[in-house]
Amino acid sequence: MDRRSIFGLFAAASVVLAGRSAHAAGEKKHRLALHVDQSDIGQMNLALGNAGNVFEHYKSRGEEVEIEIVTYAQGLHMLREDTSPVKERIKALREKAPHVVFAVCDNTRRRMEKEEGRTLAFIPGATIVPSGVVRLMELQEQGWSYIRP
Repeated sequence: MDRRSIFGLFAAASVVLAGRSAHAAGEKKHRLALHVDQSDIGQMNLALGNAGNVFEHYKSRGEEVEIEIVTYAQGLHMLREDTSPVKERIKALREKAPHVVFAVCDNTRRRMEKEEGRTLAFIPGATIVPSGVVRLMELQEQGWSYIRP
């Protein structure tokens, strides 16, 4: 092999390795926003199943993923301490994926509290956001993938 061939192979290898390094340094962040707006156990379970499957997929690849489940309207029942039909499933998901965020729409919370005449309690660790719809918009504007189960 002459010098030009050796140099050509070296240059090609350098380009490939540089591309891999750039990819590793600028890896895409995986971020998923899910929303639940119905008091439907099927939709709630589908959202939790989606979150768990996405978490497991990226975990198996050694990659991180951020997941946020945003609830509003009748979907708040998913996270209400007194009415959630999926509390145990949420607890199980949190055990394997503790960083999944569960967001409660404050607009809906205030409306429900007014209608029911009492303060509502939510599952431990639930986060109150000013507006569920606005939260989903902001996440999408920040590049999060949006899925409606």
